[in-house]
Amino acid sequence: MKSLPRPCALLSTLALGLLASTALADPSGMPGGPFPDQYPVPYAVPTVDSITAVMVRVLGHVEASGAPKMVDYSTKQEITDFSKPNLHAMATLGGYPMGVFHSGALLAGEVTGDKRFTDYTAARLQFIGDKLPYFEAQEAAFATQKGSRNFLIPQNLDSCGAWGAAIVTARQSGVGPDLKPLIDRWADFVSNKQYRLADGTLARTYPQPESIWADDMYMSVPFLAQMGKMTGDTRYYDDAARQVLQISDRLFIWQKGLYAHAWSSGNADFNPEFHWGRANGWCEMAMCDLLDVLPQDHPARPAILKILRTHLKALAALQSDHGLWHQLLDHEDSYLETSCTAMFTYSLAHAVNNGWISAASYGPVAIAGWIGVASKVGDDGSVNGVCIGTNYASDAIYYYHRPERDDVHGYGPVLLAGSEVIRLLRNDKYDIRNGPFGGSILLTDKKQAQSGP
Repeated sequence: MKSLPRPCALLSTLALGLLASTALADPSGMPGGPFPDQYPVPYAVPTVDSITAVMVRVLGHVEASGAPKMVDYSTKQEITDFSKPNLHAMATLGGYPMGVFHSGALLAGEVTGDKRFTDYTAARLQFIGDKLPYFEAQEAAFATQKGSRNFLIPQNLDSCGAWGAAIVTARQSGVGPDLKPLIDRWADFVSNKQYRLADGTLARTYPQPESIWADDMYMSVPFLAQMGKMTGDTRYYDDAARQVLQISDRLFIWQKGLYAHAWSSGNADFNPEFHWGRANGWCEMAMCDLLDVLPQDHPARPAILKILRTHLKALAALQSDHGLWHQLLDHEDSYLETSCTAMFTYSLAHAVNNGWISAASYGPVAIAGWIGVASKVGDDGSVNGVCIGTNYASDAIYYYHRPERDDVHGYGPVLLAGSEVIRLLRNDKYDIRNGPFGGSILLTDKKQAQSGP
């Protein structure tokens, strides 16, 4: 005769059944699960509305800085007389971080449908269009003295690369005036006038001669990629792909899956390697932007995809318990930094949305990254915990103690990250939810789930 279960065992069985039925009835698990206090950030799948609200706050914070104007940089006074050129005239457009911001605003406008983003960029581009004749008069009067102040006559990639990518994207999208004359000038500079090594790799001569920076992958590749798309000239694609591969050849450390910040030919085989967060973010976003437009049959495409996948695998393992990444990626005692986190979040979500990496493996990493980013955006739209502009350094102290604050380097990456995570949440290929009982975020392929094992 079969023995009956003991009362304690029966109660345990019933309790487990009740817990299981609760999990099935409430598969979200968070925030209603029993373990919310164990997480340092709100660990739950965000909503499209909550992400949009964060991005709108950031836009408002940037708008509060005021409209661009012309100033005399020697006197700091606004220029109001445009009847004659001024050698010291300069437009207060913001440097390359604002170029990144405009790329983010264009994507945010496209994804959310909120015209406030694209209207902001259109107004700034209209200012440029309106002032082009004045800068052309400046150039005619002061060409030998470089009176155009890095506008018509850029002096480095920082002056035109990020802005160039945004302006080409705007032109292709019909946002703002047609600035092709300016685009052509900048494209000529990047292709023919910017300093390069003998093998054609874009390089700098300061602070070390013949040095390659990871930053310059973003300051060149997205612009070149967009030029290829706009013109159909495959030479732009070829140059962009060459920059990714040749910069990676010097800076990408395959054993770690990370980029060193910079390299100098003066110590070619023994350069110190510091894996600065934002430097890695620049490279990751540049590769994503190139792969978006690089022809499927381009011979460099498989190699670039391999670098991207290797890089993202390494980054996923280094994400902190706050969803953020560290200022020095492999140094947990360095501070958690927001701009690189936003860049990685964008790149992870973008790669998942394009099918370049596993959605189940990397989608949750991207969402956790956004949770971390959102936790650093203030009610006023400030983006906190952002490392300020950073030079190429050969010692760790410099990177460890580079000031972090609300900084313009974070604004564009936040818009890019938020927009791409919204795309991920809306991606009809995937089912995204919270695991039961405060479990991990789950992302599954709908077709696989429907077909079963």
